[in-house]
Amino acid sequence: MKNLRFISIIFTLIFLLSACGSTEETSKSSGSEGEKTEEKAKEVTITHKYGEVTIEKNPKKVVVFDFGVLDTLDTLGVEITGLPQAIVPKTLEKYAGSEYTNVGSLKEPDFEALHELQPDVIFISGRQAELYDQFAEIAPTVFVDVDYANYIPSLEKNFNLLAEIFEKEDALVTNMDELKASIGELNKEASASDSKALILLANEGKISAFGPASRYGFVHDVFGFKAVDENIEVAQHGQSVTFEYILEKNPDVLFVIDRSAAVGGEIAAKDTIENELVKKTNAYKNGKIIYLDAVNWYIAGNGITSTQSMIEEVKAAIEQFHGDGS
Repeated sequence: MKNLRFISIIFTLIFLLSACGSTEETSKSSGSEGEKTEEKAKEVTITHKYGEVTIEKNPKKVVVFDFGVLDTLDTLGVEITGLPQAIVPKTLEKYAGSEYTNVGSLKEPDFEALHELQPDVIFISGRQAELYDQFAEIAPTVFVDVDYANYIPSLEKNFNLLAEIFEKEDALVTNMDELKASIGELNKEASASDSKALILLANEGKISAFGPASRYGFVHDVFGFKAVDENIEVAQHGQSVTFEYILEKNPDVLFVIDRSAAVGGEIAAKDTIENELVKKTNAYKNGKIIYLDAVNWYIAGNGITSTQSMIEEVKAAIEQFHGDGS
């Protein structure tokens, strides 16, 4: 009996020790899983047109080659390290200062400066797309694109991505609410009119037109202006057109973007547009040719504040028409 009791005690001790070991292993395993989850939460994996990239949240050394992205980060209160300073929009002129590293121009990056800087992340867009591999050799590179056929959802996707990377989700919500409210007001006013509009890009004496679903098609698709021509070719720099075409379509409103002014050209859009043929259109006769902020529309667009500025610019023009009784 004594032997049986002794054996029973031994088995009980073995069982208890085994259970303790199992609990400890479970605890270690659980702790390890928790650490992995926490580690993942500190990273963001982004899939874009040129591949997949994983970066840590709140990267410190940030280089931006897209002014729409810079505009958004500035609005959300995110600090950056470097940018191309060859042309800096007035709305973002503080970034022309020497406290920021100059990494070249939008089309000609200074890769030597980038190598020296060793950024944690680089943001690029269409103007630098062909150089993606060279950027990616230096640092994790995020390609930010805009789907003009789905303009606002596409912008919102980009804004959400930036807010997630820099943990600025709360700030974004407020800004998006304001932006959508402004769009709603403009659309209500513009879509109530029977006036038909045409969007033109003027470039050193040449002109091209943009219609729905194009680079500036959001004037129709989002802002609510009816298009004078629904069949304009969708191309990055628009469909090349003649002044005879403009007279034939006879728009009630002309929106003009002066590329020359945006990039330092010599021929002003007004000198190109307001010729004898265009002066016969309803837009000219009724004083409804709107020369848009060229830098904002051509270089700095697709940001939170720049998009808000576009809305306000167009809305102000409409109100001016009403004030003129037209």
